[in-house]
Amino acid sequence: MPTYAIGDIQGCYEALTRLLDAIAFDSARDTLWLVGDLVNRGPDSLSVLRWARALGDRCVMVLGNHEIHLIARALGAVDARRNETLDDVLGAPDRDTLIDWLRAKPLLHHDDTHALVHAAIHPAWDLAEARRLAEEGQAAILSAKAARWLRPLSKMPTRWDDTSTGRKRLQAILAGFTRLRCIDRRGRMADYAGPLDERPKRLTPWWAVPDREPIDRTVIFGHWAALGLHQAPGVLAIDTGCVWGRQMTAVRLEDGAIFSVPAQPPQPS
Repeated sequence: MPTYAIGDIQGCYEALTRLLDAIAFDSARDTLWLVGDLVNRGPDSLSVLRWARALGDRCVMVLGNHEIHLIARALGAVDARRNETLDDVLGAPDRDTLIDWLRAKPLLHHDDTHALVHAAIHPAWDLAEARRLAEEGQAAILSAKAARWLRPLSKMPTRWDDTSTGRKRLQAILAGFTRLRCIDRRGRMADYAGPLDERPKRLTPWWAVPDREPIDRTVIFGHWAALGLHQAPGVLAIDTGCVWGRQMTAVRLEDGAIFSVPAQPPQPS
């Protein structure tokens, strides 16, 4: 009964179906771990969400920043962004069912060997702290006041402070799981999105911060398309930029086997 982790799908349903064929996915036997950002920018977010929900317990997913934006839009907390492709979901007859299903999804999932997040586990958090904060963030998203909590999430918080409260605290929790890529020399979060080897010298990728709290798991994440498939001690990045015309990737967790398909189907000769 293999488990496959799949990188950011972002509405690329056709490529997803080819990737599932490539791994010979069997929904009666196999389990999928999805790193979030199932939706937005690609052409068919609605089909991706319906497919994932229909899998039930065979699909484990965490929320990405695009799911959080979709939830906020559905609750009337934020306006549409330029180039987003969420109207099919927001106008669907099963919209409320899908949004409620998303709101119940966690920010962090783990077993004895792996941890799944969308973007990062903030270097100040060990696994116990990350689990506690993920539950706190999820509770806010599920609460009756979720529209108010989610309204101000456009600005990247500067740093994590466990004494913070209210919306500022929720911003930092969600950023630490769904938006963080690097930490600067002053300990501030940075949303740098370019290639790893071209980052400013003041920035360190979150997993390489020298005083990072230990996470006794391999952390699987996406969110950083320019990073691509990246393996380093304790981390596995699997966003290979399908929505940007590159690839969609799955990794079989039992043996590390990698499967990828191109964003566009092969053209007939």
